[in-house]
Amino acid sequence: MKIQDTLSNIEQELDISKNVKIYLCGVTVYDESHIGHARTIIVFDVLRKHLENKGIGIELIQNFTDVDDKIINRAQTENSTAEEISTKYIENYFKDFDGLNVKRATNYPKATEHIDDIIKFIEKLIEKGIAYTSKNGVYFSVSKFPSYGKLSKKKIDELQSGSRIAVDEQKKDPLDFAVWKFSDIEPTWDSPWGKGRPGWHIECSAMSIKYLGENFDIHGGGRDLIFPHHENEIAQSESCTGSQFAKIWMHVGMVTIKGEKMSKSIGNVKSIKHVTENWGPNIIRLFCLSGHYSKPIDYSEEMLKENLTKWRQVETCHYELIHASDENNEEINELITKLGMEFDTALDSDFNTHLALSAFFQLVKETNRLAAEEKLGKANSDSIKIELKRMLEILGLKIPEITESEKEEINELIKNRETYRKEKQFEKADGIRDKLNEMNVELIDHKGKTIWMRKEKIKAEK
Repeated sequence: MKIQDTLSNIEQELDISKNVKIYLCGVTVYDESHIGHARTIIVFDVLRKHLENKGIGIELIQNFTDVDDKIINRAQTENSTAEEISTKYIENYFKDFDGLNVKRATNYPKATEHIDDIIKFIEKLIEKGIAYTSKNGVYFSVSKFPSYGKLSKKKIDELQSGSRIAVDEQKKDPLDFAVWKFSDIEPTWDSPWGKGRPGWHIECSAMSIKYLGENFDIHGGGRDLIFPHHENEIAQSESCTGSQFAKIWMHVGMVTIKGEKMSKSIGNVKSIKHVTENWGPNIIRLFCLSGHYSKPIDYSEEMLKENLTKWRQVETCHYELIHASDENNEEINELITKLGMEFDTALDSDFNTHLALSAFFQLVKETNRLAAEEKLGKANSDSIKIELKRMLEILGLKIPEITESEKEEINELIKNRETYRKEKQFEKADGIRDKLNEMNVELIDHKGKTIWMRKEKIKAEK
């Protein structure tokens, strides 16, 4: 499997001969998670599920930044504490992402639980003369790391000449960044240099190395984190350990709205709670996987509607397979194998979910075509079910389950409808169809039989 590495700018081979170790930069928990967060986390969720489908063990670490100026400011505004704010939004995070069928990470370390690790990390940087203490805190000396800028392809002299970094006369260089900030505003911790809290970048260096070692397989996050966050992580980590940090840097493109970055000041932020309530998890996942992960995608109602139409085809396919009873088509097994290989090859080739979805929907389309032509046999159905289930699991898509009592009720209603139709009591038959529609059950007429499917309720469809 090959993945485009942001650092080298070439596709790098992922070593899958052993467990794969991934560090994913999580969210700063001061507000609701939004569709941009969802895209990054869903991309890595599918990457993980694809590798696990190959039988590869995955160690996925995803942090929570639970100490930050934004959290502290929010706490002050709401007359609360930073801990109360972060706890609230961590709980909301899990509600959101469990609802999106995202498999939980191996571990979710929090910055506040790793202060000792962070302090030890900073001590090493000071011992090496790469970090220094000033009046306002402890700073990393960018000039001591000559390859600074290698991830973002920015040159130190260009950064200095165009620097917009807040002026701090205590810093030796405008580009130097804080690894420890002195402060009396809670939360604070004691350190060898003074009371305060860690800088943003240092937490990810300390926690990724603690859990995954000095040289792990993939470091991921949104493209907006390349500079300064990931650039600073590389500088700190490689200065501290003297060895390469992550083998592959994998960055996910942003979600824009009408071509603009989501921003609270513009008022165009779409929370996960909002989009899930309106569109459901499957449509959101299809949207997030619809383009190449590294490119931006634009959020629009039209694109969500397109994915809803495709999802309805998947539901039809699912129920056609359940009710299959016609003559078998011998050529279908070759097609299943071919589309399965295309699906896997797409994901193995720089994780091209767009092409993988094309193979998935081709399988759905061919299944529905065979069913419409009365050529979908039981053996065909059993073969397709296996491959369709595998693809659905990797993509993290779920057909809502129906209980046995619900099935019995639906079957009884359909049986009664057929009786009324035979007796030419069409008004009563139509009444049953209306009741089935209210239950989101749709009837599909075939030659000599009528099958049913239950559609997922989508609020935005009304």
